Amino acid sequence: MEELNSQIVGGSLTENEGNLQTNFIASHNAGFYASRYCEDNLTGGHVIKLGAGNDAAAEEALAAWPGGLQIGGGITIDNAKTWLDKGAAKVIVTSWLFPSGKFSLERLQQLSDLVGKEQLVVDLSCRRQKHSWFVAINKWQTVTSLEISKECLEELSQFASEFLIHAADVEGLCKGIDEDLVKVLGQWSPIPCTYAGGGKDITDLELVNRLSNGNVDLTFGSALDLFGGKGVKYTDCVEWNRTHPR
Repeated sequence: MEELNSQIVGGSLTENEGNLQTNFIASHNAGFYASRYCEDNLTGGHVIKLGAGNDAAAEEALAAWPGGLQIGGGITIDNAKTWLDKGAAKVIVTSWLFPSGKFSLERLQQLSDLVGKEQLVVDLSCRRQKHSWFVAINKWQTVTSLEISKECLEELSQFASEFLIHAADVEGLCKGIDEDLVKVLGQWSPIPCTYAGGGKDITDLELVNRLSNGNVDLTFGSALDLFGGKGVKYTDCVEWNRTHPR
């Protein structure tokens, strides 16, 4: 998958590639999209390496816009600085914080000390369990015991500058966001937070803004026309950003 850019259904992502459901496979390489974001000054975008064989494509994207994109997927204390040196604005860490499936605050502190809080994003992508959400790792297939809560976000915010949170249950379905999750993230997160999952049309930008009191950003994927979607025009997103500055 080195030069393959695709939009997937998050819940279908497993070790068995035969189970993977894709909404779109791009004909353009990663550098094309990174250059487009650079031209439109869309900051805060993230490149996620889902599995092996994606390093070359990630490097191409970072080279197309040095200092403009975040990088995630397989980030550890051993390679984090390398990716920053390759042009990433920030590194996004997930699974490495969960040795043997259990969250390690010590690892987070060590990584934060190494790269600096301002260059670290903690990915707390999660799955819903009744009336709460628990962080999911290993391609969102392993649900951990770390619950998304006000106390959790406050503690982790001491060591990172942002949170990235995919609602894995609705990721790639284009059937609507998890409104309850967006609402609590807006109430609980003391640092900038980006939500992804289920966005289906341009009105979701205003919905997320309202539900979170302006404290949560939204990422579009499969619904975006740039990625083969029919619900959201890329140019409309760019214009919305320009008229709603942080």
